[in-house]
Amino acid sequence: MARRAEPVKPQKAPPRPERLAAFRLGLSAESRAAMFLVAKAYRIVARRWKTPFGEIDIVARRRRALVFVEVKARDTIDDAVEAVTERGKSRIVGAAEFWLAQHPNDVNAEIRFDVIVVAPGKIPRHIANAFDAGR
Repeated sequence: MARRAEPVKPQKAPPRPERLAAFRLGLSAESRAAMFLVAKAYRIVARRWKTPFGEIDIVARRRRALVFVEVKARDTIDDAVEAVTERGKSRIVGAAEFWLAQHPNDVNAEIRFDVIVVAPGKIPRHIANAFDAGR
């Protein structure tokens, strides 16, 4: 018996080189940030944790604190600091609320939102308690 031919699916266009470079830079920055946190006695709980609200770059613990970390990589530390937008903060807070809904044991933890900024040739800069959940 003859088989039906399956419809040809359009090929997905490969990512543009600049997008691929940005993705690799982000992964490298997140790895550097995670190593930096471990050196500061944090325990990494999750990396690149995806939610319907967005992605949390790093979830870490230190003592009683549960820390949601946004990592920004730019050419300079100042540019990286400026790249943390209100929209990004709101996305991280929403993702953190989703985390807490999924992990009820963490509800009583001390919650903090930190930022780690990374620039080539520089030591990462950790901004503890960079913003709060007040949208």
